[in-house]
Amino acid sequence: MTEIIPYEAEAHLTWAGLLQAFEAGHRLPLAGIKDMLLSRDRDTILNRGAWIDGLGALVKVATIFPGNAALGKPSIHGAVTLYDDRTGELTAIVDFHLVTKWKTAGDSLFSASRLARKDARDFLLVGAGAVARSMVEAYSSVFPEARFTVWSRSRASAEAMGLPVADDLEAAVRRADVICTATMATEPLIRGDWLQPGQHLDLIGAYKPGMREVDDRAMSRARLFVDSRATTIHHIGELIDPIASGAITEADVIADFYDDPTLFARRSDDEITIAKNGGGAHLDLMTADYIARAWAARR
Repeated sequence: MTEIIPYEAEAHLTWAGLLQAFEAGHRLPLAGIKDMLLSRDRDTILNRGAWIDGLGALVKVATIFPGNAALGKPSIHGAVTLYDDRTGELTAIVDFHLVTKWKTAGDSLFSASRLARKDARDFLLVGAGAVARSMVEAYSSVFPEARFTVWSRSRASAEAMGLPVADDLEAAVRRADVICTATMATEPLIRGDWLQPGQHLDLIGAYKPGMREVDDRAMSRARLFVDSRATTIHHIGELIDPIASGAITEADVIADFYDDPTLFARRSDDEITIAKNGGGAHLDLMTADYIARAWAARR
């Protein structure tokens, strides 16, 4: 069993390497995945398992306590264990935050690399937490001329990012080429009437029913993509609500990462695209396996 030292491991990781791992992982048999979600008011325990034939198995447990911010503590804690595909032996304990950072950002980077216009320059980060910080690094690896602006409910947290800060969310959305939402919003922040031709949106924050970052109008105006139908359509408010209202149907989700890559693609410079990041455990498994392989090859 290998214990991976996160700060040393990260020096051996690249976003290009992770995207290659995602490409390879989605060519293997469809992952078996299972989630368990327990809630107490705003607090959540999320237990995710995945098994990919030919790759291995993973169990990831996360505790999400939004009130920790008022205590000066991180809101998310957890653990990741990786298991051998043939014997079921524990092969690695991988740092939870390392896996989460690279999986979450890599997931949306994978979408943006296929859906955002190649000349995209103006990136708006909605939310100023750890995920937004990771997205600066991730997007910059594919879009080297990217310019970032951040908007947050808390101006202090936005300023702490060290990037230009937007005061007017609507105006910032209208100017952006790529909009990335990474919040804990339970009501839509982004309005579909604000969206402009050619924009791409990466929706990250909502992870359960009762959470949304964009409204029905945005969902109905865009061509819709998800990382995995199995972990998004019936699990996350971002899709549950507009389907229930009739704004969209399940058939409006054009493709996920398991589909032919030619389907998961932009057709024109004028269309609006939305990719919903569900962050399923199969992506944690692909990420943890990539990290473990990079760690083993470091010598």
